[in-house]
Amino acid sequence: MAHTAPSAEPTRRDFLMLTTGAFGVVGVAAVAWPFIDQMNPDASTRALASIEVDISAIEPGQSISMLWRGKPVTIRNRTPEEIEAGKAVKLEDLKDPIARNANLPDAEAPATDENRAANGKENILVMVSVCTHLGCIPLGQQGDFGGWFCPCHGSHYDTAGRIRKGPAPQNLPVPVYSFLSDTKVRIG
Repeated sequence: MAHTAPSAEPTRRDFLMLTTGAFGVVGVAAVAWPFIDQMNPDASTRALASIEVDISAIEPGQSISMLWRGKPVTIRNRTPEEIEAGKAVKLEDLKDPIARNANLPDAEAPATDENRAANGKENILVMVSVCTHLGCIPLGQQGDFGGWFCPCHGSHYDTAGRIRKGPAPQNLPVPVYSFLSDTKVRIG
């Protein structure tokens, strides 16, 4: 039985195999794309990725709340007394010594009053108003420390949104935000 050496020249069969394989790959990609694309968030969700808030009407001692990504966010214009009370707290007196501020480069930054507010805008406090214990909504300007109080299980937060007493394990988180001007804040 004589074996013939394989030909180095491509044959019609080689061309048909390559063409069929290429069409198969393109066909699979065309069928898979709608399934992959449907996993992206819809336009209404992307629209809520960031919001702009006018803070010009918030007087010292007042707060406003709005929804961002389905969570309540509070912006408070703190009084000088509230800022001083927040600065006077020693880190060892805090249940959670971490700032929980998404704007800081260090995820483990200490929970000082300065690390909870924006530099130069210490009077404006922006935070997600969801109790870190079981997800309740704390009441503002209440509790033992003049900040927020969660009536569901008795968590008390101070004027910088730091947990001071009760079952909540962490400080109220500070979302990513930036000042567009002296009177406008972008959250997200």
